[in-house]
This record gives sequence, C-alpha cells and structure tokens, in this order.
Amino acid sequence: MKSIYWLTIAIAVVFTLVIGTSQSVFAQANDIEGGPLKNDELLKDPNPNGDNLREDHSGNKNWITKWYGPDGNYENNGGFQASARIDFIDEGSNGKLTQPKLSTSAGLKLTQSIDMKWKDGNGGTRKWTVFELDPADGNNMNRGGPADNIDTYGMIVIHSPVARKAVMSPAHDDHAQIWINGEKWYNNSRWTGAARTILHNVEVDLKKGANVLLYRVGESGGSAYINLHFDDETHKKSRIFPDKSKDQKGFFNEVSGILDVEPVGKLTTTWADIKRNR
Repeated sequence: MKSIYWLTIAIAVVFTLVIGTSQSVFAQANDIEGGPLKNDELLKDPNPNGDNLREDHSGNKNWITKWYGPDGNYENNGGFQASARIDFIDEGSNGKLTQPKLSTSAGLKLTQSIDMKWKDGNGGTRKWTVFELDPADGNNMNRGGPADNIDTYGMIVIHSPVARKAVMSPAHDDHAQIWINGEKWYNNSRWTGAARTILHNVEVDLKKGANVLLYRVGESGGSAYINLHFDDETHKKSRIFPDKSKDQKGFFNEVSGILDVEPVGKLTTTWADIKRNR
C-alpha cells in the first residue's frame, strides 16, 4: 500500500513539472509597465525583446476585428526601418494632424473633414472608413493592395466606465507603434512570430469615458499583420468601437455622445508643443 502511495506522489510531481515546463515555454511574454513612453524611448524597442518571449494567444476570444482608419494603406514606404520615423499622418494632412493628435477625441473628429492626401505613388488620397480584419490571417494588412513595403493605420475608441489600468497584447509584423489619448505606449520593430502570437503585455492607463487608440504597423516583406486584444476585464466592462458600424458616418454615430470636448486654445498649444518635440 505504501509503495502505491509513493508511486502516486511521484506521478503527481512529474505531472506538475511537465505542466510547469509547458507553461514556461508558451507563457513567457514580457510585461511592460510604467508607460507612457518618454521622449528618449519613443523609437526604442522594449527590453527584453527576444524570440523566447513569444506567447501563443490563438485561443483568446478578444481579438479586435473592426477598425476605423484610412481606406487603404500607405504604399512604397521604403521599408519599415526607414518609415517608422516618418509621421505619415502629418504628411498626408499637410500638418493639420499628427499621429499623437490623431489618438485624441479632437484629432479623431477632424478625420470627418480631413482626408489623407498622400502622393500617388504612396496610395494617393485615402478617405476614412470602417474596415474589418481577420486576426487569424497572417496577411491581414494587405487589404487588396501591395503586400510589401506598406504601413497600416487602425483606430478604436474604448469607452471605459471608470479610470483603470488595462493590459493590451499586440501582435504585429513588423514595426508596431501604439498611441492612446495623445501619448505613445508601445514601440517595437520586432515581428511577433505569428498573427496571434505576442511578445509583450503592455499595461496602459484608461481614463473614464472615451479613450482613443491609434495602432500603426509598418511592413517590409513576408507576412503582414496587425492585431490587438485587451485583458478579459477590459473587454467585459468596456465598450469598444467600431461595433456595428460599417462606414465613417455609422462610426461617428456610435461614438458621437462619448468623445471628449476640448478647448480650442488648449489644443493649439498642446499640439504645437508636440510637433516641436518630434
């Protein structure tokens, strides 16, 4: 009887070690805290940032599928290594918008009257609309255009009932940049390995009410994907838009009652300062 008891204990120990090892292989994503990024961190990769951090989130049900943004990509970007430093929103709006400003209620509202007027070789004029992406598609950035040397911009509005910490998990190929409410929270030039695989869980601050998020991914060649989900509690307690809408008008009907109203004078000063510091 005693031998059976010790055999049972041994099996239990081995099982625990196997499970623990399995989790260590598939649950190594690095947690990033302490944001938003400071000026000297805006284009630096997270540390650590290696392949061993990859974490498979293919079973997560919270991947975001609907986005608001330009109705096509920026094309012929010269490769993400070069394009990441260029603000294509500033370029396409002739300085009326910037990437940080676009990630605010005031900047988002301006997309109703400001199209992206990129050069013909870079996609030409892009209007703003709602588009849907399949998180399981490792080439979901292509959107019917060129597959290489492109940049994709996508936006969502997260309506939170309270101010809280949230955790976002981005998957991207290649260079990802994420702004929330005018501040940059994530920069990473390293692809994550698969369309629903992540390298980092990023803690961010959500204020009570509307939080505007801008997600940009620059691609050079090969797979091209842009995906994001938040922690379960954020998806459960918050509303994320676009929801039912299919175009710009429908999107603004969804968010019209929740976007912040900001004084014009304050905006002028704030964004002049941001542009000087870029």
